[in-house]
Amino acid sequence: MDRTNHQFRLAARPSGLPEDSDWSYAEGPVPEPGDGEVLVQVLYISLDPAMRGWMNEGRSYIAGVGIGDVMRALGAGRVLASNHPSLAAGDHVTGLVGVQEYAVAKGDALLKVDAGMAPLPVHIGTLGMPGMTAYFGLLEIGKPAAGETVVVSGAAGAVGGVVGQIAKLKGARAVGIAGGQEKCRHIVEDLGFDAAIDYKAEDVASVLRERCPAGIDIYFDNVGGEILDAALANLTRMARVIICGAISQYNALQAVRGPSNYLSLLVNHASMTGFVVSDYGDRYAEGAREMAEWYAAGKLVSREDVAEGLENFPATLLRLFSGENTGKLVLKLNHQGENNA
Repeated sequence: MDRTNHQFRLAARPSGLPEDSDWSYAEGPVPEPGDGEVLVQVLYISLDPAMRGWMNEGRSYIAGVGIGDVMRALGAGRVLASNHPSLAAGDHVTGLVGVQEYAVAKGDALLKVDAGMAPLPVHIGTLGMPGMTAYFGLLEIGKPAAGETVVVSGAAGAVGGVVGQIAKLKGARAVGIAGGQEKCRHIVEDLGFDAAIDYKAEDVASVLRERCPAGIDIYFDNVGGEILDAALANLTRMARVIICGAISQYNALQAVRGPSNYLSLLVNHASMTGFVVSDYGDRYAEGAREMAEWYAAGKLVSREDVAEGLENFPATLLRLFSGENTGKLVLKLNHQGENNA
């Protein structure tokens, strides 16, 4: 059947929160794969805080999306045509597919996944980039030991929720910071955290002292700003601070706010380390294998927040920055008249 490819392209670099005028909605023919490439029907698009940084221009760990280019995004889909020896039509894959209905990608850049073992949204969440971020960030930098206290901000998000669960699997105590009663209930009752702090209703600095009377051994930061300062004020000796993200700062119109309590690192002989998950790209198979085992054994709870319709991409992306989503935010694409997985 004849197909048309719809896609969102970056039209302008945002100042603050992205607006509708920062996007252009385009359509065109579905491309043909070249040598070593495959054509993917995109079924799910992963919405991640990192996308806001990719919209900027300037020095970063990865080049920004060019004006006029398809917006960069991870996703999951089904192979429709393949010129790659390891992939065949009908295979399910994950990788950088962009915000569009159909993508041509190099076969070596895609990961074949088992949609029977876990639904595709799980493969771009708990078993995908967010899960690997939690796994390597906590275990390689934090190195939690049994009995230690691990605090994670953004605890009801795709990365934070997995961090707390892995901490528990390693015998540590997990305390999560999240926004709202329902999110706090979710991380304790559904994900198994030992305690929660509602940053919207409680004074984080004082409640951290109550929930962590012996101090914080590992702090996994996803938000930055005042919450990072509060955590730094409660570190133990030789504590490890892991800088994964700073979503509270991504849309700031002023200069990014840095930590004011950084001298706590000196006083407590603590360390602060930033990382991106691609640092561990050559070890993804190792992490994926153990995470899949935990998931299959029911030791990891995966929560996905699924919105629908490519046309709703701009509004759905904004949900990340208003804190509306719980778990992994995913956009499901509806291909009319076709069998969707």
